[in-house]
Amino acid sequence: MAILLGSIADDYTGASDLANTLTKNGLRTVQTVGIPDPALALPDVDAVVVSLKVRSVPASDAVAAAASAERWLRQLGAGHVLYKICSTFDSTDAGNIGPVTEALSDAAGGGVVLVTPAFPETGRTVYLGHLFVGGQPLNESPLRDHPLNPMQDANLVRVLTRQSRNAVGLIDLTTIAAGPDAVKARLDALRTAGITAVIADAIFERDLETLGEVALEMPVSTGASGLGLGLARALVRSGRISSDAATTADAIRPVGGLSAIVAGSCSKATLHQLDIAERSMPVLRLDPERLLAGPDEIAAAISWAGDRISAGPVVIAASAAPETVARLQSLHGREASGHAIETATSIIAAELVGRGVRRLVVAGGETSGAAVDRLAIPAFLIGPEIAPGVPVLRTVGNAQGDMLLALKSGNFGGEDFFTAALAMMH
Repeated sequence: MAILLGSIADDYTGASDLANTLTKNGLRTVQTVGIPDPALALPDVDAVVVSLKVRSVPASDAVAAAASAERWLRQLGAGHVLYKICSTFDSTDAGNIGPVTEALSDAAGGGVVLVTPAFPETGRTVYLGHLFVGGQPLNESPLRDHPLNPMQDANLVRVLTRQSRNAVGLIDLTTIAAGPDAVKARLDALRTAGITAVIADAIFERDLETLGEVALEMPVSTGASGLGLGLARALVRSGRISSDAATTADAIRPVGGLSAIVAGSCSKATLHQLDIAERSMPVLRLDPERLLAGPDEIAAAISWAGDRISAGPVVIAASAAPETVARLQSLHGREASGHAIETATSIIAAELVGRGVRRLVVAGGETSGAAVDRLAIPAFLIGPEIAPGVPVLRTVGNAQGDMLLALKSGNFGGEDFFTAALAMMH
């Protein structure tokens, strides 16, 4: 199997978001969980998205994992590798966007890397280097209260500079609107000045198409799924994609079994989605303090689900309001509290699958990563889109048999997302 485009995603929900975007724009795509075992037979595809869980780990660990994935993707034939980051640029001043971007660039021989988290379809735009989320500057959006990576600076040039060894530049909207040649000329000037990473403005999809055309001629880029859209459309225009259109039909074949939802995201969107779900299905809201105290809360949740799940889908949520999260972090530390909740939700997800759940929705990036790791799912086929950025996923090579999953980033989806997801997972 030879591929045209490779990607390394820093979390699992972001990986399925990107795989969904590539599929929608004409690329046959598979999502792997890490570098798969050589014995796993992958379908013949145009693009592979490698899911990693490196957004919030130490930078050195993220660099090592990304470097291994990059080497594997190059062996598959990838001429371009996209480092897929969150469209809200989730990171700390210690990384990991800057360190991984520089490491991938160095592995490809150096040069300058285009960087943009813009994805207008989901309300993420960049203007004069500043990131806006649904029209709000990043630091005024709900991301300022993110439990792991609170984002308190909308100026991405500043944010990336604090993470990087080298200087960071900007390509503004005026240059991008002038077309690919103008962007290339600006990149040449910045490269000559010693700049190795460049934040790119993007407001409209046509801006992403311009950036994708330019980036495709370079070995590495960094961005959200919006940049993936630009790269996919550039590949289709180049004529290098098979005439067989990407299809999601095989991924949506019925699997039967029981249904469940597990939520760990504390985003405002997920909290509202849980309120809506409670109108039509049983919802158990876990006590975060008791989760940190020991296994009793997990055992109680599994027992609660066992009494109800044969009658229909159930929801188990460790999601909490920002003030509750802040209190937990002050008592137990940011890393310890986050790890405890991820572990608890992943155990619950695995226990539910052990009891016959074959249609599983997981809300939250870190929560999704922990659940998929515990279930040891090696890869996914990409099914139809439930909401922008969230497709139905069908397991490939799964020891538990065929399953359908949806891995939802905390902020994604409409208020009825959970009901809509289960309706599409037959």
